[in-house]
Amino acid sequence: MATTSARLLSLLSLLQARRDWPGGLLAERLDVSPRTVRRDVDRLRELGYPITAFKGPDGGYRLDAGAQLPPLLFDDVQAVAIAVALQVAALSGADIQEGAARALNTMRQVMPSRLRHRIDALQVTAVGQPATGPDSPVDSTVLTAIGAAVHTHEVLRFDYASTSAATDAPPRRVEPHHLVTWKGRWYLVAWDLDRDDWRTFRCDRVSPRTPTGPRFTPRQLPMGDVATYVTGRFRGSTDTSAWPCVGEVILGLPVAVVAAYTRDGLVEELGPDRCKLVEGSWSWVGLAAALARFDADIEVIGPAELKAAFAGLARRYAEAAG
Repeated sequence: MATTSARLLSLLSLLQARRDWPGGLLAERLDVSPRTVRRDVDRLRELGYPITAFKGPDGGYRLDAGAQLPPLLFDDVQAVAIAVALQVAALSGADIQEGAARALNTMRQVMPSRLRHRIDALQVTAVGQPATGPDSPVDSTVLTAIGAAVHTHEVLRFDYASTSAATDAPPRRVEPHHLVTWKGRWYLVAWDLDRDDWRTFRCDRVSPRTPTGPRFTPRQLPMGDVATYVTGRFRGSTDTSAWPCVGEVILGLPVAVVAAYTRDGLVEELGPDRCKLVEGSWSWVGLAAALARFDADIEVIGPAELKAAFAGLARRYAEAAG
């Protein structure tokens, strides 16, 4: 019975790996007769797997989509990837938190211990709005190594491919605290031992070294929690998650048009083709440039720093045009 069960799992794994499988090739891969393959296909159908047979010179089998979801089979890499995706989905703010959490718990219960330990160590915090573009690819082994160091509170050494760092720069030594996703990218939030300060590192630029260092007692993050800290750092603030520069303008556009291109701003309707916008940025010049993207008349309500930034940009634009 154990041999039959193992063979059924192998057959199911093969059927999931490609669309069409000639019967003879399946028999060869499983080291059984074509008749045994036919019997095993019938057993899988009884379990709810929608397997169809196709005719031809190399007649074989295909695993199709069915009306119900049968039990699924994943390899180690797929299982870890799905578990990480479910964890991020549960923290994304979408209306699927409960379902994602239940699915993650279901997967965890049936995982072998080696995978369960990897998932338990890979704790992720999703911060900010979902990404609008493709994610930066990160090797799963890198995420696993970083997550394990965060979980065990062990000093992490790694090479960092920074555009400003020398190619022969010594490895970074950090106390890893959180693994974070922010707008489609993975980041490590850590205390840099050599720079004696908090830093955020892009995980796609991290190449972990082994072994890890000694254990450490986690420090208290600035601003209280990782979400507030990361949001503040990417907005250019050092002590709050709010934008350091916030201005108010009146735009000669309908409120629906402005709202469609504003993520964090507050839009108020003033008339059919007129609205007020309160928006923030990391700098006054950056805010003025962002507001200038609207093809409309702009009236600056305040503050004075925003008016000065517009004046400075006007001079630059005039010089560029001349």
